[in-house]
Amino acid sequence: MLYRRFGRTELQMPVFSCGGMRYQYKWEDVNPSDVPADNQANLEATIRRAVELGINHIETARGYGSSEMQLGKILPKFPREQLIVQTKVSPTADANEFRQKFATSLNYLQLDYVDLLGLHGINNAEFLEHSLRPGGCLDVAKQLQAEGKVRFIGFSTHGATDFILEVINTNEFDYVNLHWYYINQWNWSAITAAKNHDMGVFIISPSNKGGLLYNPPPKLVDLCAPLSPMVFNDLFCLSHSQVHTLSLGAAKPQDFDEHLKTLELLDQASEILPPILARLEEEAIATLGEDWVKTWQTNLPTWQETPGEINIRMVLWLWNLATAYDLVEYGKMRYNLLGNGSHWFPGNKADKLAGLDLKQCLAQSPHADKIPQILAQAHNMLVGEEVKRLSQS
Repeated sequence: MLYRRFGRTELQMPVFSCGGMRYQYKWEDVNPSDVPADNQANLEATIRRAVELGINHIETARGYGSSEMQLGKILPKFPREQLIVQTKVSPTADANEFRQKFATSLNYLQLDYVDLLGLHGINNAEFLEHSLRPGGCLDVAKQLQAEGKVRFIGFSTHGATDFILEVINTNEFDYVNLHWYYINQWNWSAITAAKNHDMGVFIISPSNKGGLLYNPPPKLVDLCAPLSPMVFNDLFCLSHSQVHTLSLGAAKPQDFDEHLKTLELLDQASEILPPILARLEEEAIATLGEDWVKTWQTNLPTWQETPGEINIRMVLWLWNLATAYDLVEYGKMRYNLLGNGSHWFPGNKADKLAGLDLKQCLAQSPHADKIPQILAQAHNMLVGEEVKRLSQS
């Protein structure tokens, strides 16, 4: 395993983290006796395999259902100083409720302290206010830190880049969990800002949210050769030293295997990546047109500024990926969260175009004339059954 300094925390963080979203039994708290023996055995085997590989950062959240409780049966079996344990608790208007939720987390984990506490889902101004106001959740987190129950404090976010920058620039947090990978590089300026503040940088779900790379389409496999799309994406992310760790979200012990192939390639990233990057860009241009590829995002309105609150940028982005790289299943998964994802995935689908006039909100876009047609194409391509976030399932 390779390790990187996790910003001001000075922790030696493995470049892969064992994220805790995919191996737990249920997305709500359950009685420990309700957990099937085979599910618990698989979780424990996954954690043992992670630690055996040097992936000693175990990441979970209060919002991940039975994950913390199930981890509490295995984590105390390891020497505590060998582990970096992170949990996350969503900020609330009532800071005492936040403290109580953290107490539940610590009790479930059966640990005296966590190394990293993340304020989970600071996605908009409301949750930032819950966090930063005097006596708010951040003050409680700092009290927990003074009590020795938390070593370092960070935040996780699915928010817009400008908002993430606002939170980072408060300089109140030691690290950030955010999205950034090959198919979605919008948050690079936030990563740069985190670097400037000497914050740790943890990338959320690069294999799942980064394109369902556990089951990539044949076209993407061909474009990423000789690497698998998963290893390509890992290498792309880790070739940037500002990125410290990638969450793997393992569901079983074998899920680490493909990722491990990345480690021996890191020193050669500058030779391996350029031909693949060029091929991916060339395919996008060949499929979508150079002018569109280079300017489609120019002067797009926010979803709040758009009639029907259509998240135009998100819809066009998913259409691009589905059209250029055959990421149709990924596009369907993400598209059908629109309208259901609350502050985690805001805005709506393009399903009510007939009754909307988009001329004014698109007036500054160089592609104003064709965007409505593409939105309609995207809807026809990607619509399916409504999807809930995993934690809502």
